[in-house]
Amino acid sequence: MSKNITILGSTGSIGVQSLDVAERSGFGVTAITAHSSVKTLEEQIRRFKPALAALADEAAAADLRVRAADTSTKILGGEEGVCECATAPGADTVVDAIVGLAGLRPALCAINAKKDLALANKEALVAGGHLVLDAVRENGVRLLPVDSEHSAIFQCLQASPPNKALKKLILTASGGPFFGKTKEQLQNVTAADALKHPTWDMGAKITIDSASMFNKGLELIEAHFLFGVAPENIDILVHRESIIHSMVEFDDNSVLAQLGVSDMRIPIQYALTYPERFPSPVRELDLSEVASLSFYKPDYETFDCLNICKEAIGKGGLYPAAVNSANEEANLLFRQGKIGFLELPKLIRTVFAVTPENKIYSLSDVYETDKAARAAVLANM
Repeated sequence: MSKNITILGSTGSIGVQSLDVAERSGFGVTAITAHSSVKTLEEQIRRFKPALAALADEAAAADLRVRAADTSTKILGGEEGVCECATAPGADTVVDAIVGLAGLRPALCAINAKKDLALANKEALVAGGHLVLDAVRENGVRLLPVDSEHSAIFQCLQASPPNKALKKLILTASGGPFFGKTKEQLQNVTAADALKHPTWDMGAKITIDSASMFNKGLELIEAHFLFGVAPENIDILVHRESIIHSMVEFDDNSVLAQLGVSDMRIPIQYALTYPERFPSPVRELDLSEVASLSFYKPDYETFDCLNICKEAIGKGGLYPAAVNSANEEANLLFRQGKIGFLELPKLIRTVFAVTPENKIYSLSDVYETDKAARAAVLANM
């Protein structure tokens, strides 16, 4: 398979692993972007020799232009530079691994440039909703899930009968570092405690989201949009071993699951090679080593972020965008030590009172909602 890819957010965990998959698969790298990681992006430019590279931070981009002046890579800066990379000629597929709402506009740019989108940025679909889906449909491109849970569902659905007969989706969750803890036990936990994820190696923002279970709430919203399944037909199950990455249940109560070791290169590679499968870059799953698999219902009382996300998608419209932006702001405040862990859901909930009821919305509406949600969090901290 001959393919050229662009990676948005190439210096983060998913971006680095995407480059590894591309290199192992013999794929070309057309363009790469990051926020401000000058040193890492320079190293990637020298190794992968993309035609374009961009840093969202203009000052960092200016620094990179000097550092990489002896290369043939064109260095761009700012959001416009990132979007230019997203539309770069020659790339077949764009991997959106940017963290947060910042990944929405580049995702739309890539889709409108008729690129297939391998989506690792769940916030783009959560906040963009019908904007992303409408663009995918109008441009006749593929939206390919990279998250391990959504990749698992995507793979299981390929065995779906012609009449679908789908009863529900079952998202699995590791439970994060605070599984089994009570609110009293979480009263004084720090960001350092929350960053000790038991299974996955992820960036700081996503790891905190996993600790609060907000990440799983985002995944429920994303699954609703990706697969067209009503929120009430999407279950969440805590599975500590992270071997079963998600499941689907059909009308006859048959359940299909996708299993594998906890390595994001499996879903990344499948998104880039679909519908083909390549030899794996990771070790084979040995179930005899695993020995047992455990499952638990989520603790919705302690981890209220799950309820918040369910309420937001139930309301629809701009509410998912609002809670997403509120969480981004609250998550940052917690990482900075300015609020406690249990204040996260309390602050996120404040946006329900300031979010407009629009069912149909524009990109500018999403950004206005983003500003209002962040302001509500800061006003109530």
